[in-house]
Amino acid sequence: MTTLVFSYSHVDEALRNELEKHLSPLKRAGKITTWHDRRIVPGQEFERRIDQYFSEADIILLLISSDFIASDYCYEVEMTNALARHKRDEAVVIPVILRECAWQQLPFGSIMAATTDGKPITKFSSHDEGYVQVVNAVSRAIADMNARKPQQSTLIPSQPSANPLLQTPETIFTPRSSNLSLPKSFTDLDKDRARREGFEYVARYFANSLDELKKRHAGLDVDFHRPDADSFTCAVYINGSNVGQCGVWCGSRNMGFGDISYSQSGVTRNSCNESLSVADNGQTLGFRTMMGLGYSNSMDSLLTNEGMAEHLWDMFFSPIQQRNR
Repeated sequence: MTTLVFSYSHVDEALRNELEKHLSPLKRAGKITTWHDRRIVPGQEFERRIDQYFSEADIILLLISSDFIASDYCYEVEMTNALARHKRDEAVVIPVILRECAWQQLPFGSIMAATTDGKPITKFSSHDEGYVQVVNAVSRAIADMNARKPQQSTLIPSQPSANPLLQTPETIFTPRSSNLSLPKSFTDLDKDRARREGFEYVARYFANSLDELKKRHAGLDVDFHRPDADSFTCAVYINGSNVGQCGVWCGSRNMGFGDISYSQSGVTRNSCNESLSVADNGQTLGFRTMMGLGYSNSMDSLLTNEGMAEHLWDMFFSPIQQRNR
């Protein structure tokens, strides 16, 4: 069985917990066993236990964020030792970029990250999409390691594993669930701030996308207008003709709408084509669509700010693309 350990900042513990849940199929199939420092039981020496597990692991996941890079222990001890074992072909190091940070020029920057182009988990429309890519990367690493292992003779009885992750509960590894997080509660203030930050992100996303669109296409012009702090409108023109428009605004829960609304008719306030509401999954705040138009499984997904912006931009821009094919 392949042994896997997590190197991470405790600031990112919620993200690590979610990743470990996604690794459950590999655990249930008997392909991996996992360990992280929260499994150290009272009475054990902290640094010695970490060093022991990291020195024996087959796969080491570096969960990268600005907090990971800023942590002396994560960066100078765990990462340095992990990369040394990786270079000696004693272990496989897989960087998992959790949050946007300047990681490409760091020592692990030359190693292929778990997600496509090193896309941060928090930049996916749904975190689940990113975690699935990580699981696939771990599966490929396991298959590659198994292919390179010499075939053992069936005449030689197997010896007890010296790997501490596979020893019996009476020695080092104490089996327990990784699902130990209690639901977090969010105040109205938290939700109002999330709504405001989400709307401002969408506004910047549309403004920047329109600017880039205009630069790339001759004969195309755009208009972006904010009549007030709570709304914006935008339009695309080709050779002076309007080929698409929309409005986005902060909605009112008391009016039966969500927190952020979208309409192809501009800012209407009394009707919309899509609406999103601030919601939580027990750990983080995000946005859930109320209509889910044009977005696969979106009504079951908790979208990040970028995920919401991508969803609304696709609703706005896809008809323009289809019209001008």
